Amino acid sequence: MATLRRLREVPRHLLVCEKSNFGHDKSRHRHLVETHYHNYRVSFLIPECGILSKELKNLVMETGPYYFVKNLPLHELITHEFIHSFVKKGSFYALTYNTNIDEDNTVALLPNGKLILSLDKDTYEETGLQGRPSKYSGRKVMKFIVSIDLMDLSFNLNSKKYERISWSFKEKKPLKFDFLLAWHHTGAEESTVMSHFSSYRIQEHQPKIALSTVTELQCPVLRSSALQGEPEAACSAPELLDWLGAVFSHTELNNEPHNFISTYCCPQPSTVVAKAYLCTITGFILPEKICLLLEQLRHYFDEPKLAPWVTLSVQGFADSPVSWRENEHGFRKGGEHLYNFVIFNNQDYWLQMAVGANDDCPP
Repeated sequence: MATLRRLREVPRHLLVCEKSNFGHDKSRHRHLVETHYHNYRVSFLIPECGILSKELKNLVMETGPYYFVKNLPLHELITHEFIHSFVKKGSFYALTYNTNIDEDNTVALLPNGKLILSLDKDTYEETGLQGRPSKYSGRKVMKFIVSIDLMDLSFNLNSKKYERISWSFKEKKPLKFDFLLAWHHTGAEESTVMSHFSSYRIQEHQPKIALSTVTELQCPVLRSSALQGEPEAACSAPELLDWLGAVFSHTELNNEPHNFISTYCCPQPSTVVAKAYLCTITGFILPEKICLLLEQLRHYFDEPKLAPWVTLSVQGFADSPVSWRENEHGFRKGGEHLYNFVIFNNQDYWLQMAVGANDDCPP
């Protein structure tokens, strides 16, 4: 009975909402974007817009590339050549592909040079590496987290620590994974991801881009100063987030009696806009690219516009071992970790951050 009761329980979800202004010295909008490393979907919605500006469209088209490599041995990510050519000369991102965080071994490389391994109990013991139990293992620990600082290792590649890790990955417990890879760097570097991993099956990909115009869209009325909404005057931040989820899912919002799929309707008060532009980018999308999009959307209101606000929504990979920074991420029943900006025409913004049951509170 206790097991059935636990299965019926609705898992805990956390939603943090805050408001600020892009001009404030202590605004942390950039930091929040830069430390959410593994993003698979970015969407923005612009009410009262029928066509994108040239600058914004160019940014959308330049969100790639990223790479997919099959059966890459883990030891390739700790070699001197890799650390020197990529980790030290830019921000390198890697994430295992088609692995389930709650069942499989998963790996992520963060742009600060930290290599994060989420390992099952048997694999962890076989590697002989030092780590800690996962926060979300329960009473019987079945998952362990190992963190390896590649920048620290690179200072002394002849150390016993480096030799032990290298021996573990090459001989004691060789691990191979399919990886998504991406590299952000400035300047003309000689090394390329394709050439460095050319001895493996590697492919270059561009994110998938979906552009559409929604007509006669019923939108919530918002006030930048009223994060919690105002009765009969403005909708709240949580109500807006629910509405955005419906719009991005192309759900009908009219709550017609014959609609058996969804009874959801736009929160009140609302207004109908003639056109709204919706863009969705799907792939392995770097925080640096998202920062550029956010900056461009900030300046959307440099010239007078009919729209009172625009939104930028970002979803992380459900099976990434981290959410923000090095915060451990789990799946349980959803695996969600996402954030959303509502950008107002006076440079105020709302920031909404949401995580699922197996996550720390968003930063």
